[in-house]
Amino acid sequence: MTPTYFTYDRKTLLENPKIPLVILSDNEEVFQGMAREMADTVAQNNAAGKKTVFICPVGPTGQYPYFVRMVNERDLSLKDTWFINMDEYLTDDKQWIDPSDPLSFRGFMAQSVYGQINPALVMPESQRVFPDPADPGRIGRLIEELGGVDICFGGIGINGHVAFNEADGSLAPDDFRALSTRVLPISSETRTANAIGALNGAIDAMPKYCITIGFAEIYAAKKIRLGCFRDWHRAVVRQACHGEETARFPVSLLQRHPDTRITITEFVANLPEH
Repeated sequence: MTPTYFTYDRKTLLENPKIPLVILSDNEEVFQGMAREMADTVAQNNAAGKKTVFICPVGPTGQYPYFVRMVNERDLSLKDTWFINMDEYLTDDKQWIDPSDPLSFRGFMAQSVYGQINPALVMPESQRVFPDPADPGRIGRLIEELGGVDICFGGIGINGHVAFNEADGSLAPDDFRALSTRVLPISSETRTANAIGALNGAIDAMPKYCITIGFAEIYAAKKIRLGCFRDWHRAVVRQACHGEETARFPVSLLQRHPDTRITITEFVANLPEH
């Protein structure tokens, strides 16, 4: 039987969601809001003499042009800021794909983010961190050394994954929340959705493996901010906010996190009339 929450209209969607929701007009407002929270957090921490630590995605990416502009226009130093990226695609022998590959998250960040920031403001390369298949445990150690993550930014996959934490119905919620950074195969659902977005549907050209920050690192962040704006996010958001807590749909495991928020567009909030 199909759960009733998939048919929730805008009003019902906003009635007691298990994860708080914010609705903005369109994609650009979602991206601008994410960028503004990033820049404002850095500015506040800089003023207080504190470091800033973010977990960052490459998907969504629309926030980065706005963030770059804010950093440059506000003369905002990132010298005490750490970007810990969520994940990266791997080759069949489970090594990072080359940064020159159009799918490479490392390549994207280097070219479209760090390379666009005033060199006098950008953080040193040692503070631009990706999970490494040769040392997955480094992420957990680094976060502990830095004193925790201020905000984890991200999106939600079609099967409810956050980063590449793929659904696993064999695990209890607490066991899934305890998963740390690791190498794992990418599900067929995720490969299909990503191929549509990145490779014009060429599923056979999509990597089969990835390395991802674990749910343990995500859940330990002080704040979690997710942006949803795609057509199929209509169902994803309804399940995340009104469905049961289950590792079969990992984002639902954030329902008990003390400061998680999902920002969506009016398009996602409203279902089409029949």
